[in-house]
Amino acid sequence: MRIVLDTNVLVSGLLNPFGAPGRVLDLILTGSLCILYDDRILFEYREVLARPRFGFEKQLIQSLMEYLIVMGEGVSASPIVIDAPDPDDLPFAEVAIRGNADALVTGNPQHFSFLHHPPVFSAAEFLQFWLENQP
Repeated sequence: MRIVLDTNVLVSGLLNPFGAPGRVLDLILTGSLCILYDDRILFEYREVLARPRFGFEKQLIQSLMEYLIVMGEGVSASPIVIDAPDPDDLPFAEVAIRGNADALVTGNPQHFSFLHHPPVFSAAEFLQFWLENQP
């Protein structure tokens, strides 16, 4: 299954590996999910993960980013023109659409109310979706 992962779920998964975001991150790290990204998303991941308030080690960030790049799938996304609640979320929607993602996973599903395909889920909702769609 191919997903776009919002930065807030990535950070939450690292901060609390036992919650739903952590379980989604586990599925990515075990190769059960393929993460879709573009340069804008990777830049945001790096920028946010490097913030001192999170206290993530530089080597952890570097290793995680290398893994996501190698095991994920880069997408060249076309811009969409839409009045999004948060314009910073547009790259995630654009990659989800252009990459034909199975889902977009975010801590703010309401920010993506304009997106009809792929479906947008919270981490907990996505886990249920994933379980229901296993062969």
